[in-house]
Amino acid sequence: MNVLVLCTGNSCRSQMAEGYLKFFAKKNATIYSAGVETHGVNPRAIAIMKEEEIDISEHTSNNLDEYLDISFDYIITVCDNAKERCPFFPGKAERLHYNFFDPSKVEGTEEEIHAAFTKTRNQIKEYCKDFIEKTIVKSVPQ
Repeated sequence: MNVLVLCTGNSCRSQMAEGYLKFFAKKNATIYSAGVETHGVNPRAIAIMKEEEIDISEHTSNNLDEYLDISFDYIITVCDNAKERCPFFPGKAERLHYNFFDPSKVEGTEEEIHAAFTKTRNQIKEYCKDFIEKTIVKSVPQ
């Protein structure tokens, strides 16, 4: 099973989602993430995921054009901008969407920024866990 997570810059929310989807799916799915643009992996996203003992420091920021030849089962957009700008992907992919708040836009104290990243990370974690339980786990033979 192939899953693609799309965001605007493939730097923060889609990177966290890729990390959680890989963690929850184990070897039962191949997870990709991409952006309609590439902005590099956000260091704060790496740090907030490290708190959960999920290492995304080796992730790369990829453009969705790199994946147009892959047959996806699911395409998950994690921001409204990516949903609006996502091109047509040939095939049977089911499209899902959840507009997660972008913590990289928060300005303020370190505590305020950390709190924003924590809140978004926790929402993404729950979404990804639920997605894997409802789609991947039930399709894997017991």
